[in-house]
Amino acid sequence: MGSCMNLPSVVTNIFKKKKKHLPIETMFKLPSPLPSWPPGEGFASGTIDLGGLEVCQISSFTKVWATHEGGPNNRGLTLFEPSPLPQGFFMLGYYGQPNNTPLFGYVLVGKDITNDPSARALKPPIDYTLVWSSESLKIKQDGIGYIWLPIPPNGYKATGHVVTTSPEKPSLDKIRCVRDDFTDNCKVDGWIWGEDKKKNPNGFNLYSLRPCIRGVKALGVPSGTFIAQNGTNVQPSLACLKNVNPNIYFSMPNVSQIHALVQAYSPWIYFHPNEKYLPSSVSWFFKNGALLYKKGDESGPVSVEPTGSNLPQGGSNDGAYWLDLPTKHAAKEQVKKGDLQDARVYLHIKPMFGATFTDIAIWVFYPFNGPAKAKVEVINVSLCNIGEHVGDWEHVTLRVSNFDGELKSVYFSEHGRGLWASVPELEFQDGNKPVAYASLHGHAFYPKAGLVVQGYVGGIGIRNDTAKGKVVMDTGARFMVVAAEHLGPTIVAPPWLNYARKWGPKIEYDIKGDLKKVERWLPGKLMKSKFRKFIASLPKEMWGQNGPTGPKMKGNWSRDERV
Repeated sequence: MGSCMNLPSVVTNIFKKKKKHLPIETMFKLPSPLPSWPPGEGFASGTIDLGGLEVCQISSFTKVWATHEGGPNNRGLTLFEPSPLPQGFFMLGYYGQPNNTPLFGYVLVGKDITNDPSARALKPPIDYTLVWSSESLKIKQDGIGYIWLPIPPNGYKATGHVVTTSPEKPSLDKIRCVRDDFTDNCKVDGWIWGEDKKKNPNGFNLYSLRPCIRGVKALGVPSGTFIAQNGTNVQPSLACLKNVNPNIYFSMPNVSQIHALVQAYSPWIYFHPNEKYLPSSVSWFFKNGALLYKKGDESGPVSVEPTGSNLPQGGSNDGAYWLDLPTKHAAKEQVKKGDLQDARVYLHIKPMFGATFTDIAIWVFYPFNGPAKAKVEVINVSLCNIGEHVGDWEHVTLRVSNFDGELKSVYFSEHGRGLWASVPELEFQDGNKPVAYASLHGHAFYPKAGLVVQGYVGGIGIRNDTAKGKVVMDTGARFMVVAAEHLGPTIVAPPWLNYARKWGPKIEYDIKGDLKKVERWLPGKLMKSKFRKFIASLPKEMWGQNGPTGPKMKGNWSRDERV
């Protein structure tokens, strides 16, 4: 098996005529070098066999064409050719990135290892179609750029474009098309460059690509290339790759490699200085008085064993059982506060994108989620009991390349949804460990400290306050791998993971009287009217306590993260 682990991460010929410094002129690197990973099979070996098509991840580029206007922050775009290529590998497409961020990307290159001359994994295109030219563009640009779509032979698909600075068609030997069974359907993802989408949604734009179906069992593999097209609601002319190797998990990390990844990348979580509802371990929650209730027998709750061994297993979230805090006031208030010294995180190791990436979902448990606050223009308003519930599960997910073990992006969960942040957007501490900020009382995660207002309409929204307080959690200090399906019986799940019901009771509040008291503090009829409309727009589950289900019952357990 070939390797491209030692290729230099360099960019050549960027902006010979520099007029001003652009972020993309800087190649982003993690604060610390990658460690030497423990030995294993295919993880971090440099290449991955997709079942006859061997692919390698290239992050060394030669600049082909650039524009200095348009796109994100009106900073323009640069298009690159992957170079140099390892011996025997062929280009599958060019790379494109906005100029508003440091250069941090990759494309996959391929090598045919089918040993079948009659059905090779890769073939040259039979022709090209000119997709777009910048010749008529009245913007600052480095010469004229041309984007070409390879026309594949029958039974093959194109996975990327070719970019030139000449109107002459590229050589047919410049790129390779991929055999149909090594490809998967894809869709546009992040916006790279083009026209203002709000002014002209059907205008010309460049986007990154991702497989249509994403999850732990999905086989689609993003090639890292871009697509050029008019509009977003059209069928992409390019395909993603597909892993059809029967031994698909060969490139996934083993137990010792997982532990090394956690030690290298485990996030630091900072809590707000005013936070009083901190995490705990699940066993601490159980040992300190958590109770299991059964519908129809509410007067006879039972204590929960430290491992959750007496929790009902399997089933569905049918309301037949739920967990709650201790009944005695003092014990209840104590458990609400959690115990950070005893807290640990729970890891789910997930194959992603046809096992070319590993997602490490880091789950944090809080015994209690505190009340919310609203920002009403310049006034901050307590929302009484709105937002409170027992048993809060939040998570951060690390996305690691299985080619070399490098961290590529981090997902921050935020009230049922969240956001992906690429590595250049992150704050780091203690080497390559990203920093996450937990919002006050609500515990949503964010990559930066400050205020984020959720659902901000008409000057009103829910406050999510984050700050770098003195209380911090090192998620790598105490962790437990609770699931790694690719390792089979090596990982034994704790009983509580298979508990399908709620981790807190459902209690509806009659808070109309409390909200009327809040309205009295608001100036003017218009402000009061806006506030009433905002409260009415809140999800029904916020009008009372409604405990969540556990990690395994979430949609992202088997699918990609929700954004």
